[in-house]
Amino acid sequence: MNIALWVVQGLLAAVYLAAGLMKLVRSREQMVASGNFDWAKDMTDGAVKGIGAVEVLGALGLLLPELTGIAPVLTPIAAVGLVVVQIFAARAHIRIGDRKSVPINMILLLMAAFVAVGRFLD
Repeated sequence: MNIALWVVQGLLAAVYLAAGLMKLVRSREQMVASGNFDWAKDMTDGAVKGIGAVEVLGALGLLLPELTGIAPVLTPIAAVGLVVVQIFAARAHIRIGDRKSVPINMILLLMAAFVAVGRFLD
């Protein structure tokens, strides 16, 4: 079970780190212009940067506490935070009519929930 948790944590961390850094580095206008981030049209620049920061912190929280042994309870807490992020992301996609992204949100939500439950019980 520990190996499965580490694999899922690594995958989630890679996804959230990449997505979060992109939101922090690119402007909201660049993201909207790419055509893949229609949800960002309704957001402020600060909101998009804030989401990016939460994603980066969540990615770090999935790995660092467990790897270092310093406050490992933060790993499942980070996973719970990412479950909440995906709930709001799915809601945003549904609101703008982008239902094709919702299955991805649900997969990421289930992966984060797996890590949360697995690490809380660990």
